[in-house]
Amino acid sequence: MSVDPMTYEAQFFGFTPQTCMLRIYIAFQDYLFEVMQAVEQVILKKLDGIPDCDISPVQIRKCTEKFLCFMKGHFDNLFSKMEQLFLQLILCIPSNILLPEDKCKETPYSEEDFQHLQKEIEQLQEKYKTELCTKQALLAELEEQKIVQGKLKQTLTFFDELQNVGRDHGTSDFRESLVSLVQNSRKLQNIRDGVEKESKRLKIS
Repeated sequence: MSVDPMTYEAQFFGFTPQTCMLRIYIAFQDYLFEVMQAVEQVILKKLDGIPDCDISPVQIRKCTEKFLCFMKGHFDNLFSKMEQLFLQLILCIPSNILLPEDKCKETPYSEEDFQHLQKEIEQLQEKYKTELCTKQALLAELEEQKIVQGKLKQTLTFFDELQNVGRDHGTSDFRESLVSLVQNSRKLQNIRDGVEKESKRLKIS
């Protein structure tokens, strides 16, 4: 059996040529054994019809096995030659033949083409890294927007609650109440600042 893996042929056939030849060899051997068993059974039946026959079934079995070895030796010799012819002439793809899926390898590439492809690969890698960083930045910004949106929702809910409280206490317009509250707060702030200044001035004097 050939030791050459013949991988290119296996790519085309879907099996290695050696596997094909091995199955043929096994099939021939099985057929040879079946034939010899059938011949042995025929001989034994013939001997049963011969009276006072000195040939025993054991002798028939020995002769059958001896003949089987003889046939197997000749068969192995013939099969080795047949295998060589099959692997070299029938199940072999010539070195100048390319399979359809390998046609792209038929056109040789120069060093300049290789450098150009290498440059394109590097550019694509840089572009991918940039897009990945942009995606991460957008995801982070989206998370921040979700947080801000949540806080804004809480603030709007708070204002709605204040407006409802104002309505319960007779205030019709929450905006006017809020403006008034801010103005009064500023006035109180000014009064507090004035008191603090006057207190400091009295302490100094």
